[in-house]
Amino acid sequence: MTGSEAPPAFRLAYVPGVTPAKWVRTWNERFPAIPLALVAVPAAEAFGLLRNGGADAGFVRLPVDRSDLSAIPLYTETTVVVVPKDHIVAAVDEVSTEDLADDIVLHPLDDPLDWERLPGKPALERPATTADAIELVAAGIGVLVVPQSLARLHHRKDLTYRPVTDAPESRVALSWPQDETTDLVEDFIGIVRGRTVNSTRGRTPAAAQPKSKPAPKRSDTAGVRRKPVAGKSAGKSARGGGSGSSKGGAKGGAKRGKPRRHS
Repeated sequence: MTGSEAPPAFRLAYVPGVTPAKWVRTWNERFPAIPLALVAVPAAEAFGLLRNGGADAGFVRLPVDRSDLSAIPLYTETTVVVVPKDHIVAAVDEVSTEDLADDIVLHPLDDPLDWERLPGKPALERPATTADAIELVAAGIGVLVVPQSLARLHHRKDLTYRPVTDAPESRVALSWPQDETTDLVEDFIGIVRGRTVNSTRGRTPAAAQPKSKPAPKRSDTAGVRRKPVAGKSAGKSARGGGSGSSKGGAKGGAKRGKPRRHS
């Protein structure tokens, strides 16, 4: 590579509410020479960005059109209702959709939840974005049901949220174009799946690790003579072929070997 060529970069898109920090940190540790560029994208535009090459992969919300995109589901989010702090819902730990029957439930155009029937009373107009809906909640116009990550993203001191036990849930996935499953994409998939550096499915990190030394074979020490332990009798050493014992044994054997004279 010449000095004028820039190193390849991995472009990672992510929709609002997703926090890719832990995966980015692992990437930087394993591939410090390959920069990772984060691309924030509205949920409605994420798939178009992947298709037109604006990012190599991205964290999106399911469902994903599998005709041209691949996806790995990662986790399911808790669904919450965002309300003013003086709302009656703030006094309980969790609610059901029936508990919202008397409230105006805002339904932004970028709502990631797949509702069969929206709870509560409908607003006169749908807010354009979740951020706009949050402003309406703060103004006392209604309440908003969203994934918990979005409630945290748009946190305000005058608002709070509680889990909704029977609401639809949002699932987050890693997605990328099927025809563009590059080596860098494979590397990032390995990180997301939790593969270690030494994983057999890893592409390059395993080769960079030093090989462990093989354990010594038994034959390497078979011929080593051990010193006798102090305080133990020499009888056992004599059986092992010690020089001093064999000399003594030979002398003693000569005396026992003399024939006796008969009278």
